[in-house]
Amino acid sequence: MNTQAMSTQEVALALVARRLDSAQRTWLENARAEIVGGAGDDRFCQLLSQASRFAPRKPLAPSAAELETAVRALEGWSPERWTTLEALRLTLLQCLPDLAGERGVRVLEEAFEYADIGEMCALYKSLAHLPNPGRFVWRAGEGARSSMRAIFESAVCDTPFPARHFDDIAWRQAVIKCMFIEAPMWRVWGLDTRLDAELARMALDLVEERRSAGRAINPELWMTLGRHGGVRGLSQLERELREGAPRGRAAAGLALARMRELDRLGAALALERDEFVRQVFTEALAGRAASSAWAALDPTHKPLATQR
Repeated sequence: MNTQAMSTQEVALALVARRLDSAQRTWLENARAEIVGGAGDDRFCQLLSQASRFAPRKPLAPSAAELETAVRALEGWSPERWTTLEALRLTLLQCLPDLAGERGVRVLEEAFEYADIGEMCALYKSLAHLPNPGRFVWRAGEGARSSMRAIFESAVCDTPFPARHFDDIAWRQAVIKCMFIEAPMWRVWGLDTRLDAELARMALDLVEERRSAGRAINPELWMTLGRHGGVRGLSQLERELREGAPRGRAAAGLALARMRELDRLGAALALERDEFVRQVFTEALAGRAASSAWAALDPTHKPLATQR
């Protein structure tokens, strides 16, 4: 099969089918047939809810090949943190007749109205996979404003939706909110394409606020500077290199590389004694300083190879 031609619906169906037993696959086939055959709005919401009885909540744990196929279908989509149940709910939503029309918006809003947290996470994760996803900016914004980390991450992380559809204000607010809700900013797809001076200013305001309060700096804040940190950013980074913990120093080094301050980074490498930090500095000097490099600084991150 030509994986470049696969839709996200085909990819999701394949991912789910490989992880269901025969009885579960039968239920899915029947549910999809009922939806395609004209199930009403209420019945669709019932099937979306009933899916929890027929699909495991455990992680999809896709292989490297499956992840590659997913990215080919939709750049920015990472099913690595989806559950089988969430993917199954996506396949139900995608077979809804007139999904691209008014009914699609109406049914989606009705589904959100009655959704529990698990259903809501699946729905937010599904937004980027729907026809004309820009129609759902308001709904995605609701997820980005949520104080529940699971909801927020479903709307903002591992999806191309915010980077492609949020306006500048909503985008910056979502990025900065990662720090308050402890969501991993490095998983916000497209971050490096939408850095600007205002986002850097907001991040540096937060840095100074936390320093004044005697609080630690989240290393991911340095990710937001890019080429926009200026003299103020350099001053704060130099302080982090002098006073920060290893993860903070490593992040400051990555930020220097992103600012093209390679001489400063080289000087920091010469003085650094921590082997982990030295490794990060060396890789940054070699050009590996994209936001994804912050994954190495995330203590909760487990590379794909260790998850299976």
